[in-house]
Amino acid sequence: MSLTRFLRHLSLPGWIVRKHFPEDLLTRIERSIRASESDHRGEIGIAIEGGLELADLWRGVTPRQRALAAFASLGIWDTEENTGVLIYIQFADHAVEIVADRGINRHVSQAQWDEICRALETHFKRGDFAAGCEVAVRAIGELIEAHFPKGENNPDELPNRPVIL
Repeated sequence: MSLTRFLRHLSLPGWIVRKHFPEDLLTRIERSIRASESDHRGEIGIAIEGGLELADLWRGVTPRQRALAAFASLGIWDTEENTGVLIYIQFADHAVEIVADRGINRHVSQAQWDEICRALETHFKRGDFAAGCEVAVRAIGELIEAHFPKGENNPDELPNRPVIL
């Protein structure tokens, strides 16, 4: 366990995440997700986490492991066609992970997901959280739409509002 990582996580107050993702921004991102999902049969979720708990730090939990846990706990996997995609933002580590269900993941390469993560991280480094999330949602929506375009039946299966963990 890195002492620097340990201190960064434990010294990150919860209000910092809310400062960068206030209610009006969450609403704006929610609208972006809803608009994207109207064009395809996938579901997009966003989970934002500040710092990890002491037990997770001690065990050396990585942002990818937390993203997988969030994917499961938020039920992103629970869509009819297995087309759920989660954007996980780990604030303390400045990390972004994308976890996609098997339905969409078999059509999209890891390099494509990584490219979206890097673009999001670039926006975040500039402090532009709104544009970063909207660009990522749009890019993911385009990937889903290419393989799962909207059909006659296009239910909104999961909440569209980003979640702060």
